[in-house]
Amino acid sequence: MSLLEVSHLVKYFPIRKGLFGKIVGYVKAVDDVSFRINENEVFALVGESGSGKTTVAKCILRLIKPTSGKIIFMNKDIFEDDRESKWYHKNVQAVFQNPFLSLNPRMRVRDIIAEPLKTHYKISDDEVDKIVYETLEKVGLAKTFAKKYPHELSGGQAQRVAIARAIVIKPKLVVLDEPTSALDVSVQAQILNLLVDLKEEFKLSYLIISHDLSVVRYISDWIAVMYLGKIVELAKTEELFEKPLHPYTQTLLSSIPEPDPESMKLKKEAVVIGEPPSAINPPTGCRYNPRCVYASRMCRDREPPLIEYEKEHWVACWLYYKK
Repeated sequence: MSLLEVSHLVKYFPIRKGLFGKIVGYVKAVDDVSFRINENEVFALVGESGSGKTTVAKCILRLIKPTSGKIIFMNKDIFEDDRESKWYHKNVQAVFQNPFLSLNPRMRVRDIIAEPLKTHYKISDDEVDKIVYETLEKVGLAKTFAKKYPHELSGGQAQRVAIARAIVIKPKLVVLDEPTSALDVSVQAQILNLLVDLKEEFKLSYLIISHDLSVVRYISDWIAVMYLGKIVELAKTEELFEKPLHPYTQTLLSSIPEPDPESMKLKKEAVVIGEPPSAINPPTGCRYNPRCVYASRMCRDREPPLIEYEKEHWVACWLYYKK
């Protein structure tokens, strides 16, 4: 069953100059993005910096308003009625990249986790304490952590607190924006295993934003690859890793380091040309064409549609367009 539907999402940021702030252009951060997240499912958005992943997440979290398009959550348009804002934020929570920037340094862990409870429910302090202690246990922290301040925690412990704050009100969807990139490799594995366990226990759905393909392969059911504000490929995780279609996806996968040096020698590397174009003035046609070794005149003249090339595998590339 569909939980969240993003339909033709567009977000342009105006560029202003001069004394009166005249608009002279736009940063086309997200340009016609559509996807769907089902209940108890993990959906990943991947791509290099500047591809528009985090902007999509901010729109979904209602931190910024899209230029156009719709975001439907549980059959409700999240921007249509502001009176539904509190209900929406009860059901959609977030875990950010750097826990120390998202946790109030002046509040104890107990109060940080209790804040969503007090916002959404009218319950006594004793009930709050009970739920906070239970939630700390769920994320692998002892009761004693409730009295600590964020600066007394390690990176992994702080991220566990951020996760506890997100799940304490039992949301339907959790947006994870680079949840492990600020952590050591050994701690990353612990946090990923925790997220998998919590997903099953609380029947959660995740939207994970990441540039680390090893992370998304471990945790996600679906992957959408973004490039310069657009989705260029969308498929189930194993399908995408086993059979990447878009040249950009092939480039991303070829960049994953292998622990075995011999397998690195055998690995076929995708060729990429130059640097990413500016989102202020993106190329005509396929946005990847200036960097693609397969680019033809059609790629430069016409933008390829996102088509279902194979069952449940979509790609936006003229190489796979069936006339």
